[in-house]
Amino acid sequence: MCTLLVLDNGSVYTRNLLDFLSQEKINFMTLTHDKIQLSEIAKFRCFILSGRTKNNQNMNVINSKIIKHAVLEKKSLLGICYGAEILALTLGGTIRKTKFPQRGNHMIDVIKNNPLCTGQLHVFESHSYEISRLNNELFGIAKSEYCKYEIIQHKELDIFGTQFHPEMSADGQKLIESFVHL
Repeated sequence: MCTLLVLDNGSVYTRNLLDFLSQEKINFMTLTHDKIQLSEIAKFRCFILSGRTKNNQNMNVINSKIIKHAVLEKKSLLGICYGAEILALTLGGTIRKTKFPQRGNHMIDVIKNNPLCTGQLHVFESHSYEISRLNNELFGIAKSEYCKYEIIQHKELDIFGTQFHPEMSADGQKLIESFVHL
């Protein structure tokens, strides 16, 4: 199990994530993007980057630095919603505004073997942007009828992103539990 930092980017669902981690007795620390000192990130072995409610340039810079640190130091990272989008952007991908905001419960299909999940998952969506293109460091491991990249994975590292909010469904919480026990 990793020494975990949850970077709270202001998502309305972060409380659900923290409650789940506490209930599962997972050792973690929470910091907000505006309170973290970048010198602190070296002491953590893995990271969860939460979703967000509004765009903030400083938040984008901090999240990108944590992603680059995780890649360079071969640390585990899970980006949730915005966290997945900034992961894709940081590593050379692109995002786009969705035609229609995605809200509510949906089914996704896992299409590639991975250490986090298999089969179909019931997940909770809440986003107006989506990953539209990945570079050669990331690939898609799950999709839905609405989104090509529901879950992404780094080609060599335990670095993942979910377009949905795993903290909001039982299947998603199993994914989080699998991640923290990598």
